[in-house]
Amino acid sequence: MLPFLAGFLLTYVVPIGYAFSQSLHEKKSSGIGFGPTRVVYAGFANFSAILSDGTFWTGMLRTLLFGAAQIAVMLGISLLLALLLDGVAARAVRFFRAGLLIPYVIPGVVSTLIWLFLYSPTASPIVDIGDKVGTTVTFFGGLNTYLSLGNLLTWQGIGFNMILISASLQALPRELYEAARLDGAKEWRIAWSIKVPNITGILVLTGMFSLIGRLQLFTEPLFLRYVAPESISTDFTPMLEIFDRAFKTGDYQYAAAESLVLAAVTGILAFVFYRVTNRKMS
Repeated sequence: MLPFLAGFLLTYVVPIGYAFSQSLHEKKSSGIGFGPTRVVYAGFANFSAILSDGTFWTGMLRTLLFGAAQIAVMLGISLLLALLLDGVAARAVRFFRAGLLIPYVIPGVVSTLIWLFLYSPTASPIVDIGDKVGTTVTFFGGLNTYLSLGNLLTWQGIGFNMILISASLQALPRELYEAARLDGAKEWRIAWSIKVPNITGILVLTGMFSLIGRLQLFTEPLFLRYVAPESISTDFTPMLEIFDRAFKTGDYQYAAAESLVLAAVTGILAFVFYRVTNRKMS
């Protein structure tokens, strides 16, 4: 157990403890604000300020609403693909699994850069095709911003979630399908009445993981911001707000407090989501 405990302490406990220590301090300027700054103990003042920080909570709400829609679409497509693959020959299943998993294997930064090129108003081949046929293609601004970001995240996550759902389907006893076919059930009826109800556990798990990932959304909007700074602000998501606060404003102490609040909210929401969905499934 010692190597595990050492790694756990160094990579989890120590950083969280350091962040908590930072969150209990704040920077103060001497004189009337033009003198040198010093870090002083502030207790829970940063946490108190976060509770009334409308910018932070607006970003949290925006991310949750966006994630609710995007996760539903992504898991729906993943489930549909898994159900379709479940009726394909084993050799073909391996081929399609590998193909659909490629977007997940590609690092998030690289895949974002790929779509950044496709979304670019000056370099995108999609925009060029639209211009040639007399249609203006816009990927950012208003609802288009959320659709573009959602498309990118869905493209990244479909393969991974499909693999998990497909593995759960493969573990189901085939005798259930044979009995249903003998009773005259069609394939769509077998999928809806037998397959889906028996894989609710993995659907809940992938939904919870996706929820956690959306609350930590950072890389994709950060890079897309270079193309559309007017559509994706520095407080578009909680992680962007924390990054801007720490590395651009230099307020590490407040950013540390925001990080801990985000972690607490994420943990609570994931726990509630898991308990509620498990209760409904049972």
